[in-house]
Amino acid sequence: MTRLGDLERAVMDVLWDGASGDTEGGVTVREVADALAARELAYTTVMTVLDRLAGKGMVEREREGRAWRYRAAATREAHIAQLMLDALDLGGSRDAALVRFARSVTGTEADVLRAALNAQAGRATGPGRQPADPVDATREPTPVDKSPDR
Repeated sequence: MTRLGDLERAVMDVLWDGASGDTEGGVTVREVADALAARELAYTTVMTVLDRLAGKGMVEREREGRAWRYRAAATREAHIAQLMLDALDLGGSRDAALVRFARSVTGTEADVLRAALNAQAGRATGPGRQPADPVDATREPTPVDKSPDR
Protein backbone atom coordinates (compact mmCIF):
# COMPACT_ATOMS: atom_id res chain seq x y z
CA MET A 1 0.00 0.00 0.00
CA THR A 2 1.15 3.47 -0.81
CA ARG A 3 2.21 5.76 2.00
CA LEU A 4 0.70 9.18 1.69
CA GLY A 5 2.52 12.48 1.55
CA ASP A 6 1.41 15.42 3.69
CA LEU A 7 -0.88 16.96 1.07
CA GLU A 8 -2.27 13.59 -0.02
CA ARG A 9 -3.06 12.82 3.62
CA ALA A 10 -4.84 16.16 4.04
CA VAL A 11 -6.95 15.47 0.95
CA MET A 12 -7.74 11.92 2.13
CA ASP A 13 -8.73 13.31 5.54
CA VAL A 14 -11.28 15.54 3.78
CA LEU A 15 -12.67 12.52 1.92
CA TRP A 16 -12.68 10.29 5.01
CA ASP A 17 -14.23 12.95 7.23
CA GLY A 18 -16.74 13.86 4.54
CA ALA A 19 -17.91 10.26 4.27
CA SER A 20 -19.56 10.57 7.68
CA GLY A 21 -21.54 13.65 6.61
CA ASP A 22 -23.93 14.18 3.75
CA THR A 23 -21.26 13.57 1.06
CA GLU A 24 -21.70 9.84 0.53
CA GLY A 25 -21.89 10.50 -3.20
CA GLY A 26 -18.39 11.94 -3.04
CA VAL A 27 -16.99 15.45 -3.16
CA THR A 28 -15.83 17.69 -5.97
CA VAL A 29 -12.40 19.23 -6.38
CA ARG A 30 -13.91 22.59 -5.37
CA GLU A 31 -15.33 21.11 -2.14
CA VAL A 32 -11.95 19.63 -1.23
CA ALA A 33 -10.18 22.90 -2.05
CA ASP A 34 -12.70 24.80 0.09
CA ALA A 35 -12.15 22.36 2.98
CA LEU A 36 -8.40 22.98 2.69
CA ALA A 37 -8.74 26.76 2.30
CA ALA A 38 -6.31 27.44 5.17
CA ARG A 39 -3.55 25.88 3.03
CA GLU A 40 -4.21 28.36 0.21
CA LEU A 41 -3.92 25.70 -2.48
CA ALA A 42 -4.65 26.33 -6.14
CA TYR A 43 -7.65 24.50 -7.55
CA THR A 44 -5.35 22.78 -10.06
CA THR A 45 -3.11 21.53 -7.25
CA VAL A 46 -6.05 19.85 -5.52
CA MET A 47 -7.22 18.44 -8.86
CA THR A 48 -3.74 17.00 -9.52
CA VAL A 49 -3.54 15.43 -6.05
CA LEU A 50 -6.99 13.83 -6.47
CA ASP A 51 -6.04 12.57 -9.93
CA ARG A 52 -2.84 11.01 -8.56
CA LEU A 53 -4.74 9.43 -5.65
CA ALA A 54 -7.17 7.95 -8.19
CA GLY A 55 -4.21 6.55 -10.11
CA LYS A 56 -2.91 4.95 -6.91
CA GLY A 57 -6.31 3.37 -6.24
CA MET A 58 -6.83 5.41 -3.07
CA VAL A 59 -9.91 7.21 -4.40
CA GLU A 60 -12.71 6.36 -6.76
CA ARG A 61 -14.23 8.96 -9.02
CA GLU A 62 -17.42 9.29 -10.95
CA ARG A 63 -18.31 11.80 -13.61
CA GLU A 64 -21.08 14.24 -12.71
CA GLY A 65 -21.71 16.61 -15.59
CA ARG A 66 -18.40 18.27 -16.36
CA ALA A 67 -16.94 17.58 -12.91
CA TRP A 68 -15.73 14.49 -11.09
CA ARG A 69 -16.99 13.40 -7.68
CA TYR A 70 -14.35 11.70 -5.54
CA ARG A 71 -14.70 9.32 -2.59
CA ALA A 72 -12.23 7.25 -0.63
CA ALA A 73 -11.81 3.73 -2.02
CA ALA A 74 -11.41 2.35 1.51
CA THR A 75 -12.05 3.56 5.03
CA ARG A 76 -9.36 5.28 7.07
CA GLU A 77 -9.30 2.22 9.36
CA ALA A 78 -8.78 -0.16 6.42
CA HIS A 79 -5.93 2.02 5.13
CA ILE A 80 -4.21 2.10 8.52
CA ALA A 81 -4.65 -1.65 8.98
CA GLN A 82 -3.03 -2.25 5.58
CA LEU A 83 -0.12 0.02 6.53
CA MET A 84 0.36 -2.05 9.69
CA LEU A 85 0.34 -5.29 7.69
CA ASP A 86 2.81 -3.82 5.20
CA ALA A 87 5.08 -2.85 8.10
CA LEU A 88 5.02 -6.45 9.32
CA ASP A 89 6.22 -7.54 5.87
CA LEU A 90 9.31 -5.30 6.01
CA GLY A 91 11.40 -8.17 7.23
CA GLY A 92 12.46 -9.98 10.32
CA SER A 93 10.09 -11.97 12.43
CA ARG A 94 6.40 -11.08 12.17
CA ASP A 95 5.81 -12.94 15.44
CA ALA A 96 8.42 -10.91 17.31
CA ALA A 97 7.04 -7.66 15.91
CA LEU A 98 3.50 -8.63 16.90
CA VAL A 99 4.60 -9.55 20.42
CA ARG A 100 6.47 -6.27 20.78
CA PHE A 101 3.40 -4.40 19.53
CA ALA A 102 1.13 -6.29 21.95
CA ARG A 103 3.40 -5.29 24.83
CA SER A 104 3.20 -1.63 23.82
CA VAL A 105 -0.59 -1.21 23.81
CA THR A 106 -2.61 0.10 26.73
CA GLY A 107 -4.92 -2.13 28.74
CA THR A 108 -7.97 -0.77 26.91
CA GLU A 109 -6.32 -1.31 23.52
CA ALA A 110 -5.40 -4.85 24.58
CA ASP A 111 -9.05 -5.47 25.50
CA VAL A 112 -10.12 -4.27 22.05
CA LEU A 113 -7.57 -6.55 20.36
CA ARG A 114 -8.54 -9.49 22.56
CA ALA A 115 -12.24 -9.03 21.73
CA ALA A 116 -11.47 -8.79 18.01
CA LEU A 117 -9.31 -11.92 18.12
CA ASN A 118 -11.99 -13.81 20.06
CA ALA A 119 -14.61 -12.74 17.52
CA GLN A 120 -12.34 -13.84 14.68
CA ALA A 121 -11.73 -17.19 16.37
CA GLY A 122 -15.49 -17.60 16.77
CA ARG A 123 -16.00 -17.06 13.04
CA ALA A 124 -13.21 -19.50 12.25
CA THR A 125 -14.90 -22.24 14.21
CA GLY A 126 -18.03 -23.83 12.96
CA PRO A 127 -19.46 -27.26 12.34
CA GLY A 128 -16.55 -29.67 12.13
CA ARG A 129 -13.91 -27.03 12.89
CA GLN A 130 -11.76 -26.88 15.97
CA PRO A 131 -10.77 -23.53 17.51
CA ALA A 132 -7.12 -22.63 17.25
CA ASP A 133 -4.99 -22.97 20.37
CA PRO A 134 -4.99 -19.67 22.26
CA VAL A 135 -1.75 -17.71 22.09
CA ASP A 136 -0.39 -15.74 25.02
CA ALA A 137 0.73 -12.52 23.30
CA THR A 138 2.54 -11.39 26.43
CA ARG A 139 5.22 -14.06 26.04
CA GLU A 140 8.09 -14.18 23.60
CA PRO A 141 7.60 -16.87 20.95
CA THR A 142 9.00 -20.17 22.16
CA PRO A 143 12.04 -21.16 20.10
CA VAL A 144 11.78 -24.53 18.42
CA ASP A 145 14.58 -26.95 19.23
CA LYS A 146 15.69 -28.35 15.89
CA SER A 147 18.57 -30.39 17.22
CA PRO A 148 18.47 -34.17 16.65
CA ASP A 149 17.20 -36.36 19.48
CA ARG A 150 19.93 -37.67 21.78
